[in-house]
Amino acid sequence: MKGLEEPHQSHASVHNFLSHILATALIFSACLFLSACNTGSRQEGSSESTTQDADTGNNQRTAKATMEPASGSQVSGEAKFTQEAENRVRFQLSVSNLPPGGEHAVHLHEKGDCSAEDASSAGGHWNPTMKPHGRRGEGAYHKGDVGNMTADSNGKAELDLVIEGWTIGGADSTNILEKAVIIHAKPDDFTSQPSGNAGDRISCGVIKEG
Repeated sequence: MKGLEEPHQSHASVHNFLSHILATALIFSACLFLSACNTGSRQEGSSESTTQDADTGNNQRTAKATMEPASGSQVSGEAKFTQEAENRVRFQLSVSNLPPGGEHAVHLHEKGDCSAEDASSAGGHWNPTMKPHGRRGEGAYHKGDVGNMTADSNGKAELDLVIEGWTIGGADSTNILEKAVIIHAKPDDFTSQPSGNAGDRISCGVIKEG
């Protein structure tokens, strides 16, 4: 009987050994599969994060213009632009050497060219929609119509506005790049055509990205 039992025990040992190997192989395969899935998930998450960062970056495009004297004035300063949302740009303008206490019109003009002594090279108001000149936010107005700024007793003036309908880059009808910021000698009366009877152009700056 002992001679008959030994082969049975041998077959059982081989069976157990093969079962152990098969179980180990299945566990190893499962680990590899789960690892690949986790790696794929991390890669997808990284891609979404990059897209979100890219979108955020697009919303924060910036531009600036160095304001230079024109028409014999000494008016200088800087304009800054920040894309805060779709079709919405924050416009910050700071200048000095204006006549103390005076009120002055501010417009965007169609050409980014301040080379002429009187800044006439900047052309007329930026007006891609071909509307009449007017007061921004009230009825018809040019895309380049901004408003008036008042100098303090030291001849300094600042504007800080959020402008609807502007973009930094994008469609020609909204893109402010390569336009000129113009400060005039007089205030805008918001009715006279085509430029509000604002007088001479006493400072000019070309809008550049960055």
